[in-house]
Parts: sequence; C-alpha cells; structure tokens
Amino acid sequence: MPDTPPAPRGSAPPSPRGPAPFADIIRVFGTIPHCRALNMAVEDVARGEGTIIAPYDPALVGNPDRGVLHGGVVTALLDTVAGLVVFSVIPEGASTATLDLRIDYLKPATPGLALRARGLVTKLTPSVAFVRGRAFHEDPDDPIAHCTATFMVGSTGFTTSGNGEGGGNGEGGGTA
Repeated sequence: MPDTPPAPRGSAPPSPRGPAPFADIIRVFGTIPHCRALNMAVEDVARGEGTIIAPYDPALVGNPDRGVLHGGVVTALLDTVAGLVVFSVIPEGASTATLDLRIDYLKPATPGLALRARGLVTKLTPSVAFVRGRAFHEDPDDPIAHCTATFMVGSTGFTTSGNGEGGGNGEGGGTA
C-alpha cells in the first residue's frame, strides 16, 4: 500500500480537514447504529487512512465450539473502515456508498482478542474512491483478512454536523 494517500481530483477541491473535522467524523461514526451494536471505535483517522477497533464479544461468535467471531463482523469492520477513510478525503457534504467490496479471509480471528481494521485510500477520482484494507489483531502484517473496495462519491449527503441530506449517519445517500 502506498504511504501517502492521493490528493483528490475534480473541479472543486475539498475543504481542508484539520484535527477538528476529523474529530467530527469520529463523532458521527460513533452514532451509526451498526458501529454502536458492534462496539466499534475509531482508533485513528488522518487524510486517506484510519483504523477502527471492535472488541471481542461472545455474542458475535460464529463458531461456538471454537469461540471464533462470525465473518460478518470482519466484513462490517472492513466496510466501515473503508467508508471512514473515504470520508476523510472527500468534501464535507459529499455522499458515498459502497459499490464493491472484495474480502479474502486468510485465517480465523483468535477468540478473546479485539479485532482491528486499517484502511487506506489508494486512488480518488471525481466519482469513485478506491480503498485497500486489512483486518488484524495487533500486528497489521499478520492479517485475518484483507479487502479491496470501491466507493461511489456523490455530491450531497454526509456532513459532520449531521444536518446535511442523509442525516450525517449513512442514511439516504451514503454509507459508512
């Protein structure tokens, strides 16, 4: 994965996002129902990259004999971190939606350990964002799964104030 996310392209450059707008993105992601249900928390976010963590929860086990988290938790975490990093590079008020999410599951998650996902925007065009991500426990070089994702980038939707079209929570024209 490249070290530096690409600068956005398009006719209207995005508004700069310093620490305060990233704090707003973190706050809004904390209001998304599936993020709350899975106890997801943003560990870090910067321009085009970020990490989300979900603690181990026995209620989310897919294999009761082994205590392994259900693959849907991994999917939700990777899709969410990909959406998070896309929101960090698009103009405030722009919407996004997952167009394609491909996940390769490399090994089961270890029972009892928190799950992290790290995403990186690899390319941004005026209408599509491309993201790579990894799910892991502590070491990103020992992934549980990795993904590639593409997101549609629209013109209205997400706002950090929650007052834009779509309610700022992924409804009506955007997803996280």
